[in-house]
Order: sequence, then structure tokens, then C-alpha cells
Amino acid sequence: MTRDREATSRRILEAARDLFAAHGYDQVTMRMIAAEAGANVALVNRYFGTKAALFAEALATGSTIESVIAGDPAGLAARLAHRLAVRLQSGATEPVTRMVDRAGTSPEIQAILRAHVEATVVKRIAAQLDGPQPEQRALLAATMILGTGSVRRLFGPGVIEEVDAHQVEERLREMFEICLRP
Repeated sequence: MTRDREATSRRILEAARDLFAAHGYDQVTMRMIAAEAGANVALVNRYFGTKAALFAEALATGSTIESVIAGDPAGLAARLAHRLAVRLQSGATEPVTRMVDRAGTSPEIQAILRAHVEATVVKRIAAQLDGPQPEQRALLAATMILGTGSVRRLFGPGVIEEVDAHQVEERLREMFEICLRP
């Protein structure tokens, strides 16, 4: 891939991620993405094909949870707890989190979201677990991760900012340890 193609592809992905995060999948058009990226709509279609394929790629390339999961398995619960505590107490959200929140309910998009969560969260956590049923235990941890988004959506960002940050993180760590243990 040439540098120009790489740069254009990156601009399209960033524009798509920002627009999907701001407006939701159903409200964003390929023309909007092209205009935001400063690219021709035919180029967007050539590089990514369908809007759903572009959504999947924007989701995959924008996620940062992998860096939280990676590392020493013994510290996984603490890393996940820290990530969630920060998300619950912060007013900031990642574009990928907002993309998931505003993704819509079409079966095609739900399948993309499920595949993304399975690949980036469940399977990666399960790979770090010893003992029986690692995917089931990883799925329990994923429910906590995804539930954080629901709580933020319902109650607003910074929903638990008045609670001691250390206490929140410690309780989340304990909950993750329970979910992840054999």
C-alpha cells in the first residue's frame, strides 16, 4: 500500500470513527464520511466496500482494550478494574465506546459488534485464564466491561465521581477476580 493510500485510508477510518461515534451507525452515510475525510465517495467504497465493513474496520482499529488485557495474567483483574474505574469516573469516552453505544440494532451491526467483543475481549481474556471454562469466565468479565457503557449512558459520565476512586477500583478488582477465577 502506498503512503498516499495509507494516509487516505487512515483519514477515512478516523472520519468514520468520529462520525459513527457522534451520530450512530444509522445516521451516517458514506458521503458524510468521504466529505469529512476529504476523499471521494468512490474511493471510500473502493477501500472499504460497504458501510458495515467500514464500521467493522473502524471498530477494530480504534479499540484500546487489548492493551489493558495484555500483560501478566496475575494482574488482569487489577488492570480491568482500573480501566473501568477510570471510565466510570471520567467525563471522557473513547470514540469506539461511543460507536458501540450508538451502533443501532440491525442484525448485521449486532453481528459485527458480537464478533468484535468476542475477538478483542472474550477470546483475549480467555487465553490468559487457566482452569475450566475460560471463555465462560471471560464472558462474565465482558458483561462488566460492557455494563459500564450502559451505566454511563443511563446516568451520564462521571456517575460515581463523588465516591472514593480507590474504593471503586478495589471493589471492581474484587468483582473481576470472582468472575475470572476457576
